[in-house]
Amino acid sequence: MRLPLPLPRWIAHRGGGSLAPENTLAGIRLAARLGCRAVEFDVMLSADGTPFLIHDETLERTTNGQGRVCATPDDVLLALDAGDGEHIPTLAAAAALCRQYGLLANVEIKPAAGYERQTAEVVARQCVALWQGAAILPLISSFSMAALAIARDLAPAIPRGLLFDAVPADWHRQLQSVGGVTLHCNARQLGGEVLAESAAKGVPVLCYTVNSLAESEKLLANGVSAVFTDRLDLFAGACAIKDASR
Repeated sequence: MRLPLPLPRWIAHRGGGSLAPENTLAGIRLAARLGCRAVEFDVMLSADGTPFLIHDETLERTTNGQGRVCATPDDVLLALDAGDGEHIPTLAAAAALCRQYGLLANVEIKPAAGYERQTAEVVARQCVALWQGAAILPLISSFSMAALAIARDLAPAIPRGLLFDAVPADWHRQLQSVGGVTLHCNARQLGGEVLAESAAKGVPVLCYTVNSLAESEKLLANGVSAVFTDRLDLFAGACAIKDASR
């Protein structure tokens, strides 16, 4: 598995953070313009089985639609307004844009309840196809161990990261069981013991969601490899300058 090391220190959360409608192409474009070298976005299946970028299982919070994403067909999803006239993009559209800008894409498998296997299978297979021959492969992550196990089997060459809120004591065993290479966790739940163990085992730690420059610098100084942020405006200069200097 090819994971770009060192990882970019700052990763745009849900595409463009809070500066653009979340999980949209506008957010990815904005992140690239601000000098970010990595973006994270959530992927869920439509009723037609197409992977779209959206966080919630329902449409109300981020679009002008209603109902469950997994019960909504492609043509309806594509016509919705996801904010500022943006539409909900497909994984294929987001992958093409990330490759165009040379961005590392953290693709979070975000299955609707009951669709874990189907979502993981589709996303894993599409990641292989969409990033075929790419210089920078995506990083697939999920809170779902079952989803990551499927990604391991169907897309073994694509790196995987395991997500936790609070990191359990056996995190490394769980990570190894799905062939994962990165540990993703809530910055406010991260303790020194996990950082020490991850450093000893050579596992990069990625923390969410960090919207303070001071907090970011403290985490990075303590051994965290990268942070997810909504505040790209605070990190814009540092994204390009410090990442390039590493």
